[in-house]
Amino acid sequence: MADAHGKHHDYHIIDPSPWPALGSLGALVMAIGGVAWMQYLKGGALPLFGLNLSTPWIFFIGLAIVLYTMFAWWSDTIKEAHEGHHTQVVSLHLRYGMIMFIASEVMFFVAWFWAFFDASLYAGEALQEARVAFTGGVWPPKGLAVLDPMHLPLYNTVILLLSGTTVTWAHHALLHDDRKGLIAGLTLTVALGLLFTGVQAYEYVHAPFAFKDSIYGATFFMATGFHGFHVIIGTIFLLVNLFRVLAGHFTPKQHFGFEAAAWYWHFVDVVWLFLFSSVYIWASWGAPIAHAGAH
Repeated sequence: MADAHGKHHDYHIIDPSPWPALGSLGALVMAIGGVAWMQYLKGGALPLFGLNLSTPWIFFIGLAIVLYTMFAWWSDTIKEAHEGHHTQVVSLHLRYGMIMFIASEVMFFVAWFWAFFDASLYAGEALQEARVAFTGGVWPPKGLAVLDPMHLPLYNTVILLLSGTTVTWAHHALLHDDRKGLIAGLTLTVALGLLFTGVQAYEYVHAPFAFKDSIYGATFFMATGFHGFHVIIGTIFLLVNLFRVLAGHFTPKQHFGFEAAAWYWHFVDVVWLFLFSSVYIWASWGAPIAHAGAH
């Protein structure tokens, strides 16, 4: 009788979980909180059921719920892996899921590149008077000084390319059960990710243009800013993997968590190469150059 209820397939039927519902609730609270925060910043009100929700705290409450859900849900996934539930079939499907997630991220950046190229390639369209007013009919807009692509942007490009090398080194070390090499490679990758973020923050603070100055600033900060946000997420992803390695997790045959982080990091690298070549190099052609930090 006991064998009749045994598992005779390679799939994993998970136990009922509260995390999808709780994560959805957190996302809803974050969305409402985002609107409330914007109303708060402009001095407006957000009345709901007789209450004024115009405060930034609702957003952070939703963020806390989402972060807790992420931690708890992924902790359950790690536990399932240690219990042997991640068979070859389950691992394959996890990889499919990560591939689909990265594909959705690609389309997210396609939208920002589309906005950038639409504004830059058709800056002089006479039928769109508002656009001509914003750009002077040329790209970059008249009178706008842009960042030197061969200065901090090139420095950050080298940093990310090096980080792609170090994470590949870490992956190679893991496949050969070299724990010291794995820890060293991951540590260097995390350090390079933090360095990239620091350089970009410095660049933003000293940029010669602002988000609200022109459509150039808007498209620049949206595209590079979201990439920077993804670098922060990827750095955290790798840092969690470093903690897991130090805790004795991962084997040469079972290490999907690390593999997913490495894929994500390579995706971030590739997106930056497109940003660097188009937003920094091509878009600065013929414009006055201002070094970040120059006065």
